[in-house]
Amino acid sequence: MNVYLRGMIAGFVATVVLSVLMLLKSMMGVMPGLDIAGMLAGMAHNMMGLPASPAVGWMLHFLIGTVVWGIGFALLYKALPGGGPVVKGIVFGVLAWLAMMLIPMPMAGAGLFGMHLGMMAPVMTLVLHLIWGAVLGATFAGLSRSAATA
Repeated sequence: MNVYLRGMIAGFVATVVLSVLMLLKSMMGVMPGLDIAGMLAGMAHNMMGLPASPAVGWMLHFLIGTVVWGIGFALLYKALPGGGPVVKGIVFGVLAWLAMMLIPMPMAGAGLFGMHLGMMAPVMTLVLHLIWGAVLGATFAGLSRSAATA
């Protein structure tokens, strides 16, 4: 299995974990204004005319997490600081969080670092991205070990 496919699989697994945490956050009523899938759907509607439906938002969420960030992690893996794959994943998760805070959050109307949603928005999304990055790194490492023994 090539490195890009391993990156995409790791990105998908990490995005599944992130999505479950996002759904749990919503079910508990924590920060209801922080609806990433809804924000993505709204942006896709405004920029591309796609339906502003939750399904579109979730598809974009998984596309970005699996393809963009998964391949990005595979490309940058060796250059990322950290002694092991989980630390490299966490560092990458911080980079993905920073990109999210600087580009899509303002585009979605949430302000720089999502501050229009309150101080907890950047903190909550950072924690979610730290978990996402750890899962990304651990999964990528596991797939890499499997590929090496195959």
